[in-house]
Amino acid sequence: MRIPAVLTASLAALLVTACGDAQKGGQPPAPPPPTVTVAKPVKKTITDRDEHVGRFAAAESVEIRARVSGYLDDIHFRDGQNVKKGELLFTVDRRTYQTAAEQAKADLNRAKARLENAVADLARSEKLIGSGNVSEQLYDQRLAAKRDAEAQLQSAEAQLRRAQLDLDFTELRSPVDGRIGDRRVSVGNLVTGGTAGSTTLLATVVSMDPIYFEFTVDEGSYLRFMRMTGADKRGMTVDLKLLDDRDYSARGTIDFIDNVVDPSSGTIRIRATFRNENGLFTPGMFAKVRVATSAPYEALLVPDTAVMSDQSRKVLMSVTPDNTVVPKLVELGPVQDGLRVIRSGLGPDDTIIVNGLLRARPGAKVTPQPAGAGGPPGAPGAPGAPPAAAK
Repeated sequence: MRIPAVLTASLAALLVTACGDAQKGGQPPAPPPPTVTVAKPVKKTITDRDEHVGRFAAAESVEIRARVSGYLDDIHFRDGQNVKKGELLFTVDRRTYQTAAEQAKADLNRAKARLENAVADLARSEKLIGSGNVSEQLYDQRLAAKRDAEAQLQSAEAQLRRAQLDLDFTELRSPVDGRIGDRRVSVGNLVTGGTAGSTTLLATVVSMDPIYFEFTVDEGSYLRFMRMTGADKRGMTVDLKLLDDRDYSARGTIDFIDNVVDPSSGTIRIRATFRNENGLFTPGMFAKVRVATSAPYEALLVPDTAVMSDQSRKVLMSVTPDNTVVPKLVELGPVQDGLRVIRSGLGPDDTIIVNGLLRARPGAKVTPQPAGAGGPPGAPGAPGAPPAAAK
Protein backbone atom coordinates (compact mmCIF):
# COMPACT_ATOMS: atom_id res chain seq x y z
CA MET A 1 0.00 0.00 0.00
CA ARG A 2 1.46 3.36 -0.96
CA ILE A 3 1.14 6.45 1.32
CA PRO A 4 -0.04 9.56 -0.50
CA ALA A 5 2.61 12.20 -1.08
CA VAL A 6 0.63 14.90 0.74
CA LEU A 7 0.37 12.75 3.92
CA THR A 8 4.06 11.96 3.76
CA ALA A 9 4.96 15.65 3.66
CA SER A 10 2.69 16.41 6.63
CA LEU A 11 4.25 13.66 8.77
CA ALA A 12 7.74 14.91 7.98
CA ALA A 13 6.78 18.43 9.01
CA LEU A 14 5.38 17.16 12.33
CA LEU A 15 8.56 15.18 13.08
CA VAL A 16 10.78 18.20 12.40
CA THR A 17 8.65 20.39 14.70
CA ALA A 18 8.72 17.77 17.49
CA CYS A 19 12.49 17.41 17.28
CA GLY A 20 12.93 21.18 17.47
CA ASP A 21 10.72 21.41 20.52
CA ALA A 22 12.67 18.61 22.19
CA GLN A 23 15.95 20.37 21.51
CA LYS A 24 14.62 23.61 23.02
CA GLY A 25 13.49 21.79 26.19
CA GLY A 26 16.94 20.18 26.75
CA GLN A 27 18.86 23.54 26.81
CA PRO A 28 17.18 25.91 29.34
CA PRO A 29 18.27 29.55 29.38
CA ALA A 30 21.34 30.51 31.56
CA PRO A 31 20.47 31.60 35.17
CA PRO A 32 20.92 35.26 36.14
CA PRO A 33 24.09 36.29 38.07
CA PRO A 34 23.86 35.57 41.84
CA THR A 35 22.70 38.35 44.14
CA VAL A 36 25.19 39.67 46.72
CA THR A 37 25.04 42.45 49.29
CA VAL A 38 27.56 45.24 48.78
CA ALA A 39 28.60 48.37 50.65
CA LYS A 40 31.15 51.16 50.65
CA PRO A 41 33.82 51.16 53.40
CA VAL A 42 33.11 53.42 56.35
CA LYS A 43 35.45 56.37 56.78
CA LYS A 44 36.00 57.18 60.45
CA THR A 45 38.49 58.86 62.78
CA ILE A 46 39.80 56.22 65.18
CA THR A 47 42.59 55.54 67.66
CA ASP A 48 44.45 52.23 67.76
CA ARG A 49 44.12 50.49 71.12
CA ASP A 50 45.59 47.35 72.64
CA GLU A 51 43.67 45.19 75.10
CA HIS A 52 45.31 43.53 78.09
CA VAL A 53 44.10 41.38 80.96
CA GLY A 54 45.18 42.13 84.51
CA ARG A 55 43.94 42.13 88.07
CA PHE A 56 43.15 44.61 90.81
CA ALA A 57 45.49 45.14 93.75
CA ALA A 58 44.99 47.14 96.93
CA ALA A 59 46.87 50.42 97.12
CA GLU A 60 47.50 49.66 100.81
CA SER A 61 47.39 46.27 102.51
CA VAL A 62 48.17 45.93 106.23
CA GLU A 63 48.38 42.87 108.46
CA ILE A 64 47.05 43.60 111.94
CA ARG A 65 49.43 41.98 114.44
CA ALA A 66 49.75 42.47 118.18
CA ARG A 67 52.64 44.60 119.47
CA VAL A 68 52.29 43.21 123.02
CA SER A 69 51.48 39.73 124.27
CA GLY A 70 48.39 38.90 126.26
CA TYR A 71 44.93 37.41 126.15
CA LEU A 72 42.59 38.85 123.52
CA ASP A 73 39.94 40.73 125.49
CA ASP A 74 37.53 42.09 122.85
CA ILE A 75 36.84 42.42 119.10
CA HIS A 76 35.19 45.64 117.91
CA PHE A 77 34.23 44.93 114.28
CA ARG A 78 32.19 42.61 112.09
CA ASP A 79 34.03 40.39 109.64
CA GLY A 80 34.29 42.07 106.24
CA GLN A 81 33.08 45.53 107.26
CA ASN A 82 34.51 48.84 106.09
CA VAL A 83 36.73 50.53 108.70
CA LYS A 84 38.18 54.01 109.08
CA LYS A 85 41.73 54.94 109.92
CA GLY A 86 42.15 54.95 113.71
CA GLU A 87 39.06 52.84 114.35
CA LEU A 88 39.43 50.40 117.28
CA LEU A 89 39.62 46.77 116.11
CA PHE A 90 41.01 44.60 118.95
CA THR A 91 41.72 44.97 122.66
CA VAL A 92 44.34 42.92 124.52
CA ASP A 93 44.01 42.47 128.30
CA ARG A 94 45.25 45.81 129.71
CA ARG A 95 45.64 45.00 133.38
CA THR A 96 49.28 43.93 133.36
CA TYR A 97 50.33 46.93 131.26
CA GLN A 98 48.21 49.32 133.35
CA THR A 99 50.05 48.13 136.47
CA ALA A 100 53.42 48.58 134.75
CA ALA A 101 52.47 52.13 133.75
CA GLU A 102 51.48 53.01 137.29
CA GLN A 103 54.76 51.58 138.59
CA ALA A 104 56.64 53.68 136.06
CA LYS A 105 54.79 56.79 137.21
CA ALA A 106 55.78 56.06 140.82
CA ASP A 107 59.41 55.63 139.80
CA LEU A 108 59.22 58.94 137.98
CA ASN A 109 57.88 60.74 141.05
CA ARG A 110 60.64 59.17 143.17
CA ALA A 111 63.26 60.38 140.68
CA LYS A 112 61.79 63.89 140.74
CA ALA A 113 61.97 63.97 144.55
CA ARG A 114 65.55 62.74 144.50
CA LEU A 115 66.46 65.44 142.00
CA GLU A 116 64.80 68.16 144.07
CA ASN A 117 66.78 67.06 147.13
CA ALA A 118 70.03 67.00 145.15
CA VAL A 119 69.36 70.47 143.75
CA ALA A 120 68.71 71.81 147.27
CA ASP A 121 71.92 70.26 148.68
CA LEU A 122 73.93 71.70 145.82
CA ALA A 123 72.42 75.17 146.34
CA ARG A 124 73.39 75.15 150.04
CA SER A 125 76.90 74.02 149.16
CA GLU A 126 77.27 76.86 146.66
CA LYS A 127 76.40 79.41 149.39
CA LEU A 128 78.84 77.93 151.93
CA ILE A 129 81.81 77.10 149.74
CA GLY A 130 82.92 80.70 149.59
CA SER A 131 83.13 80.96 153.39
CA GLY A 132 85.11 77.77 153.69
CA ASN A 133 82.41 75.94 155.66
CA VAL A 134 82.03 73.38 152.83
CA SER A 135 84.95 71.64 151.25
CA GLU A 136 85.40 71.45 147.54
CA GLN A 137 85.18 67.68 147.74
CA LEU A 138 81.74 67.83 149.34
CA TYR A 139 80.66 70.37 146.76
CA ASP A 140 81.80 68.08 143.94
CA GLN A 141 79.95 65.14 145.52
CA ARG A 142 76.69 67.13 145.71
CA LEU A 143 77.16 68.33 142.11
CA ALA A 144 77.64 64.71 140.96
CA ALA A 145 74.58 63.67 143.00
CA LYS A 146 72.50 66.30 141.20
CA ARG A 147 73.67 65.08 137.79
CA ASP A 148 72.96 61.49 138.80
CA ALA A 149 69.47 62.48 139.94
CA GLU A 150 68.87 64.21 136.57
CA ALA A 151 69.94 61.06 134.73
CA GLN A 152 67.68 58.90 136.90
CA LEU A 153 64.79 61.27 136.14
CA GLN A 154 65.40 60.94 132.39
CA SER A 155 65.51 57.15 132.76
CA ALA A 156 62.26 57.16 134.74
CA GLU A 157 60.59 59.33 132.10
CA ALA A 158 61.74 56.90 129.38
CA GLN A 159 60.43 53.93 131.37
CA LEU A 160 57.07 55.67 131.75
CA ARG A 161 56.89 56.37 128.01
CA ARG A 162 57.71 52.72 127.30
CA ALA A 163 55.06 51.52 129.76
CA GLN A 164 52.54 53.94 128.28
CA LEU A 165 53.34 52.68 124.77
CA ASP A 166 52.78 49.08 125.84
CA LEU A 167 49.48 50.14 127.38
CA ASP A 168 48.48 51.93 124.17
CA PHE A 169 49.46 48.88 122.12
CA THR A 170 46.79 46.85 123.92
CA GLU A 171 44.32 48.69 121.66
CA LEU A 172 44.83 47.77 118.01
CA ARG A 173 43.43 50.34 115.59
CA SER A 174 43.13 50.38 111.81
CA PRO A 175 46.11 52.13 110.19
CA VAL A 176 44.20 52.86 106.93
CA ASP A 177 40.71 53.36 105.54
CA GLY A 178 39.53 50.17 103.88
CA ARG A 179 37.82 46.83 104.29
CA ILE A 180 38.83 44.34 106.97
CA GLY A 181 38.80 40.58 106.44
CA ASP A 182 37.67 37.97 108.90
CA ARG A 183 39.16 37.65 112.38
CA ARG A 184 41.88 35.06 112.66
CA VAL A 185 41.75 34.74 116.49
CA SER A 186 38.76 34.55 118.83
CA VAL A 187 38.35 36.32 122.16
CA GLY A 188 40.14 34.55 125.01
CA ASN A 189 43.12 33.32 123.01
CA LEU A 190 46.66 34.23 123.96
CA VAL A 191 48.26 36.38 121.26
CA THR A 192 52.00 36.79 120.85
CA GLY A 193 53.24 40.32 120.27
CA GLY A 194 56.52 41.99 119.48
CA THR A 195 58.35 43.50 116.52
CA ALA A 196 60.16 40.34 115.39
CA GLY A 197 59.70 36.61 115.43
CA SER A 198 56.42 34.76 115.27
CA THR A 199 53.75 37.32 116.10
CA THR A 200 50.04 36.52 115.93
CA LEU A 201 48.15 37.63 112.79
CA LEU A 202 44.76 38.96 113.89
CA ALA A 203 43.25 40.28 110.61
CA THR A 204 44.11 42.04 107.35
CA VAL A 205 42.91 45.46 106.16
CA VAL A 206 43.06 46.52 102.49
CA SER A 207 42.28 49.96 101.11
CA MET A 208 39.48 50.09 98.52
CA ASP A 209 39.38 53.62 97.12
CA PRO A 210 41.45 54.35 95.13
CA ILE A 211 42.47 50.91 93.87
CA TYR A 212 45.33 49.75 91.66
CA PHE A 213 45.02 47.70 88.47
CA GLU A 214 48.20 45.89 87.39
CA PHE A 215 48.78 44.33 83.97
CA THR A 216 51.71 43.26 81.80
CA VAL A 217 52.31 44.03 78.13
CA ASP A 218 54.61 42.39 75.61
CA GLU A 219 57.52 44.23 74.06
CA GLY A 220 55.66 45.01 70.82
CA SER A 221 52.76 46.64 72.68
CA TYR A 222 55.18 48.42 74.96
CA LEU A 223 57.07 49.92 72.00
CA ARG A 224 53.85 51.14 70.36
CA PHE A 225 52.78 52.52 73.70
CA MET A 226 56.05 54.37 74.33
CA ARG A 227 56.43 55.81 70.82
CA MET A 228 53.04 57.46 70.81
CA THR A 229 53.74 60.46 73.07
CA GLY A 230 57.19 59.97 74.55
CA ALA A 231 58.86 58.22 77.45
CA ASP A 232 56.64 59.31 80.37
CA LYS A 233 53.15 57.81 80.23
CA ARG A 234 52.08 58.59 83.80
CA GLY A 235 48.71 60.31 83.85
CA MET A 236 47.62 58.71 80.57
CA THR A 237 44.05 57.37 80.68
CA VAL A 238 43.03 53.73 80.18
CA ASP A 239 39.56 52.19 79.87
CA LEU A 240 38.49 49.15 81.88
CA LYS A 241 35.88 46.43 81.41
CA LEU A 242 34.91 43.78 83.94
CA LEU A 243 34.29 40.18 82.89
CA ASP A 244 30.50 40.68 82.75
CA ASP A 245 30.55 44.15 81.12
CA ARG A 246 29.52 44.62 77.51
CA ASP A 247 31.64 47.72 77.06
CA TYR A 248 34.45 49.64 78.70
CA SER A 249 32.68 51.55 81.45
CA ALA A 250 35.46 52.74 83.82
CA ARG A 251 38.39 55.05 83.22
CA GLY A 252 41.62 55.30 85.16
CA THR A 253 45.09 56.80 84.86
CA ILE A 254 48.50 55.16 84.55
CA ASP A 255 50.71 56.05 87.52
CA PHE A 256 53.56 53.55 87.26
CA ILE A 257 55.59 51.74 84.58
CA ASP A 258 58.24 49.26 85.68
CA ASN A 259 61.86 50.07 84.88
CA VAL A 260 62.83 46.65 83.44
CA VAL A 261 61.42 44.15 80.97
CA ASP A 262 61.18 40.68 82.48
CA PRO A 263 63.76 38.67 80.49
CA SER A 264 61.97 35.37 81.18
CA SER A 265 58.60 36.45 79.73
CA GLY A 266 59.47 39.47 77.60
CA THR A 267 56.83 41.58 79.33
CA ILE A 268 56.80 44.72 81.44
CA ARG A 269 54.47 45.62 84.30
CA ILE A 270 52.19 48.68 84.18
CA ARG A 271 49.89 49.99 86.92
CA ALA A 272 46.82 52.20 86.67
CA THR A 273 44.71 53.81 89.40
CA PHE A 274 40.90 53.75 89.43
CA ARG A 275 38.29 55.34 91.63
CA ASN A 276 36.20 52.79 93.52
CA GLU A 277 33.53 54.72 95.41
CA ASN A 278 30.97 51.89 95.37
CA GLY A 279 33.52 49.20 96.29
CA LEU A 280 32.75 47.07 93.22
CA PHE A 281 36.40 46.59 92.29
CA THR A 282 37.99 44.07 94.64
CA PRO A 283 41.69 43.22 95.02
CA GLY A 284 42.51 40.05 93.10
CA MET A 285 39.63 40.48 90.62
CA PHE A 286 40.43 40.04 86.91
CA ALA A 287 39.45 42.62 84.30
CA LYS A 288 40.45 43.89 80.87
CA VAL A 289 41.93 47.28 80.01
CA ARG A 290 42.23 49.10 76.71
CA VAL A 291 45.28 51.31 76.11
CA ALA A 292 45.71 53.79 73.26
CA THR A 293 48.74 53.09 71.07
CA SER A 294 48.33 55.77 68.38
CA ALA A 295 47.15 59.30 67.83
CA PRO A 296 43.68 59.71 66.22
CA TYR A 297 43.67 59.16 62.44
CA GLU A 298 41.20 58.56 59.60
CA ALA A 299 40.73 54.94 58.57
CA LEU A 300 38.52 52.77 56.37
CA LEU A 301 36.44 50.12 58.12
CA VAL A 302 34.40 47.18 56.85
CA PRO A 303 32.37 44.43 58.53
CA ASP A 304 34.71 41.75 59.82
CA THR A 305 32.60 39.08 58.05
CA ALA A 306 33.58 40.56 54.69
CA VAL A 307 37.22 39.52 55.16
CA MET A 308 38.31 36.22 53.61
CA SER A 309 41.57 34.30 54.04
CA ASP A 310 43.74 33.11 51.17
CA GLN A 311 46.41 31.08 52.94
CA SER A 312 48.33 33.73 54.89
CA ARG A 313 46.78 36.66 53.01
CA LYS A 314 43.57 38.56 53.73
CA VAL A 315 41.20 39.30 50.86
CA LEU A 316 38.13 41.47 50.26
CA MET A 317 35.84 40.77 47.29
CA SER A 318 35.05 43.98 45.42
CA VAL A 319 32.57 44.63 42.62
CA THR A 320 33.55 46.73 39.59
CA PRO A 321 31.13 49.14 37.83
CA ASP A 322 30.28 46.34 35.31
CA ASN A 323 29.36 44.01 38.24
CA THR A 324 32.47 41.83 37.98
CA VAL A 325 33.98 40.34 41.15
CA VAL A 326 37.61 41.37 41.74
CA PRO A 327 39.58 40.24 44.82
CA LYS A 328 41.67 42.81 46.74
CA LEU A 329 44.58 41.90 48.99
CA VAL A 330 44.39 44.01 52.15
CA GLU A 331 46.28 44.57 55.39
CA LEU A 332 44.08 44.37 58.46
CA GLY A 333 44.07 46.52 61.55
CA PRO A 334 42.22 46.08 64.84
CA VAL A 335 38.47 45.80 65.33
CA GLN A 336 36.81 49.11 66.22
CA ASP A 337 33.15 49.16 67.29
CA GLY A 338 32.47 45.86 65.56
CA LEU A 339 34.15 46.87 62.27
CA ARG A 340 37.57 45.82 60.96
CA VAL A 341 40.13 48.52 60.20
CA ILE A 342 41.75 48.17 56.75
CA ARG A 343 45.24 49.63 56.78
CA SER A 344 46.02 49.24 53.06
CA GLY A 345 44.72 47.71 49.83
CA LEU A 346 41.28 49.38 49.86
CA GLY A 347 40.06 52.74 48.58
CA PRO A 348 37.17 54.84 49.89
CA ASP A 349 35.28 54.49 46.58
CA ASP A 350 35.60 50.69 46.34
CA THR A 351 32.46 48.59 46.58
CA ILE A 352 32.91 45.40 48.57
CA ILE A 353 30.77 42.34 49.10
CA VAL A 354 29.62 42.07 52.70
CA ASN A 355 27.13 39.23 52.31
CA GLY A 356 26.92 36.31 49.88
CA LEU A 357 30.64 35.68 49.59
CA LEU A 358 30.16 31.99 48.83
CA ARG A 359 28.26 32.92 45.66
CA ALA A 360 30.95 35.31 44.44
CA ARG A 361 33.71 33.97 42.18
CA PRO A 362 36.64 36.11 41.01
CA GLY A 363 35.99 37.28 37.46
CA ALA A 364 32.30 36.26 37.53
CA LYS A 365 29.30 38.56 37.23
CA VAL A 366 27.04 39.25 40.21
CA THR A 367 23.88 41.20 40.88
CA PRO A 368 24.84 43.72 43.62
CA GLN A 369 22.30 44.85 46.16
CA PRO A 370 23.18 47.76 48.48
CA ALA A 371 23.49 46.80 52.13
CA GLY A 372 20.25 47.42 53.99
CA ALA A 373 18.21 47.80 50.78
CA GLY A 374 14.66 46.62 51.22
CA GLY A 375 15.06 46.53 55.01
CA PRO A 376 15.37 48.84 58.00
CA PRO A 377 18.57 50.78 58.79
CA GLY A 378 21.19 48.58 60.39
CA ALA A 379 20.07 45.48 58.51
CA PRO A 380 22.55 42.58 58.47
CA GLY A 381 25.44 43.29 56.19
CA ALA A 382 25.38 47.06 56.62
CA PRO A 383 28.48 48.68 58.11
CA GLY A 384 28.02 49.01 61.84
CA ALA A 385 25.28 46.38 61.93
CA PRO A 386 25.62 43.04 63.72
CA PRO A 387 27.70 40.61 61.63
CA ALA A 388 25.69 38.34 59.37
CA ALA A 389 26.70 34.86 58.31
CA ALA A 390 27.94 34.46 54.75
CA LYS A 391 25.49 32.78 52.44
